[in-house]
Amino acid sequence: MEIKITTKQILNVLYILSWLIFVGICIDTGGILSNAIYAFFFNPVIAQNFWSGLDLSSLFQFDRGYFLVETFLMSIVGIMKAIMFYLIIKLIHDKKLNLLQPFSNEVRKFIFNLAFLTFGIGLFSSWAVKYAEWFESKGIVMPDINLLKIDGAGVWLFMSIVLFIIAQIFKRGIEIQEENELTV
Repeated sequence: MEIKITTKQILNVLYILSWLIFVGICIDTGGILSNAIYAFFFNPVIAQNFWSGLDLSSLFQFDRGYFLVETFLMSIVGIMKAIMFYLIIKLIHDKKLNLLQPFSNEVRKFIFNLAFLTFGIGLFSSWAVKYAEWFESKGIVMPDINLLKIDGAGVWLFMSIVLFIIAQIFKRGIEIQEENELTV
């Protein structure tokens, strides 16, 4: 007995996974934002048991502004990741991905948007990591970069370059496709 999995079935599974990841990222980012605002304006004690059990109390005690900047950078990275998965969900939901003619302007714009988003994620992640390392050099106890969810800047930047290349290939594919349509 042979099991055939079609591209449409794979896209449906990826659509569901994208929704789950999107919701998870939104919850995580919302938790970071709400905890940062609550700690900054109402109850500084919450910095000891920040979102996901992070302890940012030494950073908060060192300087409230630096605390706000670091949590802001963490939030920007989370928001950009959420936007990325939103674009994936929107592409699949709106059925703009035509598998019979994959070289379309909608897909090209989608890939370019993903490339810019991954570049931004890499940039802000790198900035947040360098900021956290600077805090550690000042003697401030900081959680692991992985726990702050700002790690992997190099991977994000590499992914953005790959996506830019793929977007250029799609751009050229669209040009060839349009030339072929004109010659017929």
